[in-house]
Amino acid sequence: MTRLVQTSVRVRQARTENDIVEVVEMWNRSAAWLRRRGLDQWQYPVKWENIRRTAANGTLWLVTTNDDRAIGTITVESRADPYWLPCDDPEDALYIHRMVVDDDARGSELGSALLDWAAGRARQAGKSWLRLDAWKSNPALHQYYLNRGFSLVRIDDNPANPSGACFQRPASIELHAGPDVVENNAAAIRSDLPNVRAPRPLSTRGRY
Repeated sequence: MTRLVQTSVRVRQARTENDIVEVVEMWNRSAAWLRRRGLDQWQYPVKWENIRRTAANGTLWLVTTNDDRAIGTITVESRADPYWLPCDDPEDALYIHRMVVDDDARGSELGSALLDWAAGRARQAGKSWLRLDAWKSNPALHQYYLNRGFSLVRIDDNPANPSGACFQRPASIELHAGPDVVENNAAAIRSDLPNVRAPRPLSTRGRY
């Protein structure tokens, strides 16, 4: 397996049918990776309608190497899930969904770099927080986000919701870990958020 050795990656809006298929294939590989580790996260058929919705509204992003090989995906939206309550001021945040780092890029801190990039977009949009809801039964994932400056706000107590561990991080925080993330959106003119480039990284390494 070829591992990511680049010092920079590109991120662009996923728009085409090929882009959507790339995202779905990475999601399926990630689900299989989780299953091999005995986790129940994402053990259901991919929800194509959600992927297509985010592609259509410009919030689905594809992460590629400089030669356009897909290695990750992230969705960054202003829409809050129901886990976030009125007292959380839901409009004062951007929300991360379905962040996937593909097999080739694990251990490169690409996930950390994407979190920094998303935080930059939150700041540019005038938001105070970067938020996400994580799978409730994946404590290693919870620790991953805690190690990257997030705080646990609450865990939704509805047993029907497998997700709902609510984490947030001030948009001002950046770890400067992993590769540079260069936003390349020349081919897509529709976006609800401005263009941002994440700052230079340190040499930290981790599972994602």
